Amino acid sequence: MLKDNRVRIIIGHYGSGKTEFAVNYAIRLAGENKKVALADLDVVNPYFRSREKHSLLTDKGIKVISSYVKGSGSDLPAVSGAIVGPLQDTSYDFVLDVGGDSAGARTLARYEEYLKPGLYDMFCVVNANRPGTETMEDVISLIESIEATARAKVTGLINNTHLLRHTTLEDVLKGQELCKKVGEKRNIPIKYIAAIPEVISELPANLEGEFVTINMIMREKWM
Repeated sequence: MLKDNRVRIIIGHYGSGKTEFAVNYAIRLAGENKKVALADLDVVNPYFRSREKHSLLTDKGIKVISSYVKGSGSDLPAVSGAIVGPLQDTSYDFVLDVGGDSAGARTLARYEEYLKPGLYDMFCVVNANRPGTETMEDVISLIESIEATARAKVTGLINNTHLLRHTTLEDVLKGQELCKKVGEKRNIPIKYIAAIPEVISELPANLEGEFVTINMIMREKWM
């Protein structure tokens, strides 16, 4: 069972697999009979947006909130009103998929009054195979820039080191070492280790963090 604070914010660099994790995470919450809402707040990256799986998510009972208005062809600020509902309604388990850098995290600042310590978690998704987050210094720089802009603190790390369907055990273990260094430097725990089913089954049981199986939902089989 996923035992986090009711509001979960998922951040991470472009290419980290942030949205894939957020969607899989929300589906797992719904599978635990939780009342789940997922907000697509990624206004930076136009590709692989969680809103693209609106039908799949709603079929699983997940409320999907997006900044996209059908037929408009663009993101609109109207999303802010819709997000306040699950922030205020404590019956929801709320997952926010936020843009992958400090510019994307700027959308969070307007909800600062709801993001009090102990009432939310903000998880940083780390892919050690992605240029820009391959070193401890890179990851810490990303975290610090997002925290300053979002006015919220990262409370956990997600090791999601991958090469899509070609991910190996060695990839994930490399990412685990990187997350361990970042965690020790910033005093942030490794909350989750995310990987495709074939790799999850190979992971040593004594690793820090709970395992989350990633099914490739955001990418078609040919991608």
